[in-house]
Amino acid sequence: MNNIIIDTGCANLFSVESAVKRLGYPVTISDDPKVISQADKVFLPGVGNARHAMENIRQKNLVTTIKALKQPVLGFCLGMQLMAESSTEGVKPSTEGAASEANQVNGLNVIPTRISPLQAMGKRLPHMGWNTLTSVTDHPVFTGINPGDYFYFVHSFAAPVSEFTVASCEYGSTFSAAIAKDNFIGCQFHPERSGALGRKIIQNFLEL
Repeated sequence: MNNIIIDTGCANLFSVESAVKRLGYPVTISDDPKVISQADKVFLPGVGNARHAMENIRQKNLVTTIKALKQPVLGFCLGMQLMAESSTEGVKPSTEGAASEANQVNGLNVIPTRISPLQAMGKRLPHMGWNTLTSVTDHPVFTGINPGDYFYFVHSFAAPVSEFTVASCEYGSTFSAAIAKDNFIGCQFHPERSGALGRKIIQNFLEL
């Protein structure tokens, strides 16, 4: 099996690599479009800032490659957010207090949702630590995962609940803990840092 982690220039590449290898699967980190295109399964990890990550992806000429993938793709945390249409992370508010649409960070737009600040309702940001899923659909990547199961989150931005939500979580307000469309699946939490249940999600993905 040819599993590839896309080298987005982010810091958690090796933790994702270790998580996959601990399950007994081979995996390679690459930013070569040809290598990525020929993979059986693709991971899109990410930590940090959406604008910086998308600039890295553009500089590596990977946007077209990622958007054209037909094999299963699993995004972690910022990697999930990059799958969206856009993000307001790193955008200065206008005089009206909202991020200027013209200045939003354009994402890969493989899942048509938008990333905006998490409405924590006074709770501390970033949302960091263990939290439970409030809903889970029957998506195959979530086989064996149930509402009430704990996963590890680190984020201040989130996707709203929508038709693409396959799992939700609550922190001040309800947001998408995971989204999916076609062959693209994204988890807002970090499966590679979420113990046995996180490993279960990675294994489910690898066995699709």
